[in-house]
Amino acid sequence: MFGFLKQVGDYTKEAVSASQNIAQGLSVTFDHLRRRPITVQYPYEKLIPSERYRGRIHFEFDKCIACEVCVRVCPINLPVVDWVMNKATKKKELRNYSIDFGVCIFCGNCVEYCPTNCLSMTEEYELATFDRHSLNYDNVALGRLPTSVTSDPAVVALKEFAYLPKGEMDPHGVDPTRPRAGITKEELS
Repeated sequence: MFGFLKQVGDYTKEAVSASQNIAQGLSVTFDHLRRRPITVQYPYEKLIPSERYRGRIHFEFDKCIACEVCVRVCPINLPVVDWVMNKATKKKELRNYSIDFGVCIFCGNCVEYCPTNCLSMTEEYELATFDRHSLNYDNVALGRLPTSVTSDPAVVALKEFAYLPKGEMDPHGVDPTRPRAGITKEELS
């Protein structure tokens, strides 16, 4: 008799626990149903990447001393450094430098360990191509100055959605005097 009552009590506890878990999951679902969808109209609207965003690598040919530290710290030995030894000055002369962004994992080690700061990460993230071989950038393509999202006149730059007022999902036409949910970097200083 007591075994049967114990089984009924355990079954009831499990049923209550399962219903609580289902209710908790459905509460998240219903919370998202009340919100407006967040869609960025990509070619015409772009989110501004965060300050420490790791995008395409920018390379300055004149600063490079061909030390190959970037190759040694790269987890996949990606940068290709082509140099020759100058017999007169007994120094390395850089001939070519290239990075294949189809293989790059954008870890930033090459930028961090470069002794002459000839490498830097940019906010450029539009690297899509139709041919994977065109993702292999040489020193000329790497030296091209990056395009900034905020300076493009044809694009509406959107700040991160965390900086919108509480409950607001549409970034256009927000009153600038309304208090924000997050703290922008301008407010920190």
